[in-house]
Amino acid sequence: MPDIQAELQLGGVWTDVTADVRRIDPIEITRGRSDEGARIDPSTCVIALDNRSGRYSPRNPAGPYYGLIGRNTPLRLSVTSPELGTPPTYLDVPGPGSGASTPDTAALDITGDLDVRIDCTVYNAGWIELAAKYNFPANQRSWQLSLTEGRPALRWSVDGVAVIERTAPVAVPVPASGRVAVRADLDVDDGAGGHTVTFWTAPTLAGPWTQHGDPITGSGTTSIYASTAPLVLGDNLTQTLAGLVGRVHGAEVRAGIGGTLVASPNFTAQAPGTSSFVDAAGRTWTLYGDATIPATRWTRFAGEISSWPPRRDLSGQLAWVPVEAAGIKRRLGQGTDPLSSTLRRSLATSDAVAYWPLEDARGSTQAYSPLPGVQPLRARGLAFAADDGPTGSLPLPRVSADATLIGPIPQSAALDDGWRIEMVYYLPALAAAGTYPDLLRIASTGHVVLWTISVDAGFMVVYGTDADGTIVVNTGDVPGAAAGGWARLRLEVRQVGGDTEWTLTWFQIGASDGGFLSGSHTGDIGRPTAVDTQFEAVLGDMQLGHLSVMPATAPDRYAGADHGYEGDRPTQRITRLCREEGVPATVVGRVDDQVALGPQQAAPLLDLLEEVADVDLGYLTESRDTVALHYRPAYLSYNQPPALVLDYTAPGVAAPLEPTDDDQAVRNDITVTRRGGSAARATATTGPLSVLPPPAGVGRYPDTPELNLYRDSQLADAAAWRLHLGTWDAARYPVVRVDLAAAPHLIAAATAVDIGDLIRLTGLPLTDGPGEVDLIVQGATELIGPGPGWMLQFACTPAGPWAVATLDDLVVGRADTTGSYLDADADETATSLSIATTAGPVWTTDPAELPYDLDIDGERVTVTAMSGTTSPQTATVTRSVNGVVKTLAAEARVRLGDPAILAL
Repeated sequence: MPDIQAELQLGGVWTDVTADVRRIDPIEITRGRSDEGARIDPSTCVIALDNRSGRYSPRNPAGPYYGLIGRNTPLRLSVTSPELGTPPTYLDVPGPGSGASTPDTAALDITGDLDVRIDCTVYNAGWIELAAKYNFPANQRSWQLSLTEGRPALRWSVDGVAVIERTAPVAVPVPASGRVAVRADLDVDDGAGGHTVTFWTAPTLAGPWTQHGDPITGSGTTSIYASTAPLVLGDNLTQTLAGLVGRVHGAEVRAGIGGTLVASPNFTAQAPGTSSFVDAAGRTWTLYGDATIPATRWTRFAGEISSWPPRRDLSGQLAWVPVEAAGIKRRLGQGTDPLSSTLRRSLATSDAVAYWPLEDARGSTQAYSPLPGVQPLRARGLAFAADDGPTGSLPLPRVSADATLIGPIPQSAALDDGWRIEMVYYLPALAAAGTYPDLLRIASTGHVVLWTISVDAGFMVVYGTDADGTIVVNTGDVPGAAAGGWARLRLEVRQVGGDTEWTLTWFQIGASDGGFLSGSHTGDIGRPTAVDTQFEAVLGDMQLGHLSVMPATAPDRYAGADHGYEGDRPTQRITRLCREEGVPATVVGRVDDQVALGPQQAAPLLDLLEEVADVDLGYLTESRDTVALHYRPAYLSYNQPPALVLDYTAPGVAAPLEPTDDDQAVRNDITVTRRGGSAARATATTGPLSVLPPPAGVGRYPDTPELNLYRDSQLADAAAWRLHLGTWDAARYPVVRVDLAAAPHLIAAATAVDIGDLIRLTGLPLTDGPGEVDLIVQGATELIGPGPGWMLQFACTPAGPWAVATLDDLVVGRADTTGSYLDADADETATSLSIATTAGPVWTTDPAELPYDLDIDGERVTVTAMSGTTSPQTATVTRSVNGVVKTLAAEARVRLGDPAILAL
């Protein structure tokens, strides 16, 4: 049994309470799914604390922990064992504004060839800065290494101002752990009149390094500016890019490719709590922000205790508290309030001085603002919630003849240098030319006191009048795509010296271009003071919403939010949602390999997150190290190597280990519907798990999931993949037990297994089928205590359907024939088999493609030679490679042992 350490976070400080853990009660930790196909449950930890002192009674005013424990007190449980050793330290970079840096020195002023490497664990998605010597606002730019949606990118500057950038065309192969070493080499003079950037990846800084794609060559030689910027790992505070969220294990910067080491911070060699150190190259590193080198431990559980139920015996001599801590999903699942629309979420938390969503309920007579101090707009003739808005909005109002929208705009110094008015709107069609109905009218204090935007079939027009009614601005152009779909309208006014410069843009949501007007006049821009718009009947069924007033320099808060971020990939949506809600979360994997999602709906947070996992078939679990969510995309289940190999005949596998041939996972008639879209159906009409009645099949097992997919074109693949999973003909091993007390040599590998990992069983009895089985871990229960000792129980499903085709791979890169059979009987010792092919191509005879395995009536044989280019062919084989010894009858079906399966 391992030594355990139990800690409670009391008043923000982790406090060791190990001495109070009752050792007569086993500790039980659960993670992952409790039932195949169900959503992943919150992780739990059941532990009993001795309470004879009364310290674990939250309402005991004399207790030492009074006021410190209560609902959702964090609990952390760790183990130590000789087999595990001491985990290495690392630089923890928990969020923005954190990292480690070393000051500029002459040694770091590399102007020629550059070789930069970083070993990191990446837990966020997007454009992530990894390492840089780069001060943007001061024009002190040397170089910067980043990941752009998982693709390595190197920027550098020749003069400290202008930037050259080279980005790899594909993302780096980040494993499920999230740890990867990334390297970029810049050859400033490749000897052919150009320069070359080469990217590399490796498991760690120790290598081996694998070239990532082809070298990227540019014309002309180059150089690197010797800036005064420090060398930074993590979030560069001079940049607006997202910094790395995760861990840095080490880094190297070399002058010359494979050249002199000028910086080499090794965080795995630093003591916990270190805030400054000198690396082997003589550089002094200092941690900043929330970055730390934490004490490392083998954490088995991190969660929150929601209740403290006291227990005592009748004598009063014994008192204890059996607590069940749970992961963060339990707390997130308590609320049912839906999140706001994506536009409202983005704009209400932006730099807006004023904002009115216009998502008010039917019957409203005013447009509410979620911003404090902003008065509602008075609305007359607006039918609120009349029709659907754009995909990033709840229903929006429709205007009628002579409808008005009027209200004050708060005054703010943030608008002094420039301001921007923006909204979304929908015009089914344009009014007749020459009618010029108003879309928006804004009062202002500047030289122009009234800005009016009008549109008809002839022109989009901007009018501006001064206090005397004189027209100062009167500019128009053809309306283009101003009608026919949901669009955005933006008026931007800036002060440039003594002049006012203005621009008007309008474009369909999701389009790359639209209309544009601009102009200037002498005078002050002033500040917008009021919305003062009257709509005309000729606008038809116009709708509008999400009207905002912002500084002109504010970032675009509509982009993406206007269409509900449709096209998001799972890690992108989870990262953004959790950041917006302040929920700690980590993600791993390449963005481009994940399923594209439909628009984000207004729904409870956990429902939105679970929806992502449902579409992608990934794993929304919880971090084992800290109270946080963790997402592992489905594609990381493809062709993964085993995290744990268990020999059935050796110590460690605990009884009972029982395969189950049942229909729990069978789904052979799948109809997938896209939310807001079409549907596709996939049905298994042949095979042992087809919809045919027994014995030809098993009958119909339907499933009709509704998925929030990006486009209808995804439906057929989604239905076919779910059919593939639901008709995989293999025995299930619902529970695999590992007795770590009986097999200490398995401790390190077994305790590292996470949800979604693959474990391999070998040496199985022939009666169970094949002697080797691959399984994917869906859940785990860990028991630590005097009774079970130390037991891990893995809930598993077959891994076979996740072995997918890989180009040029000699195992999973082969295609099966359409129809192939034995042409003659073969006894159990025959090594020459006659094989006929009745449909599709014949079997390859190319020696370069040999050997390959065939499955014939349950016996697996290895083909070492194949002769004949027409059917029948003669195969020279090694028999019984899976332990099955039998006579093979003519007309027995011949299949490829590992046929290529196209991934989702």
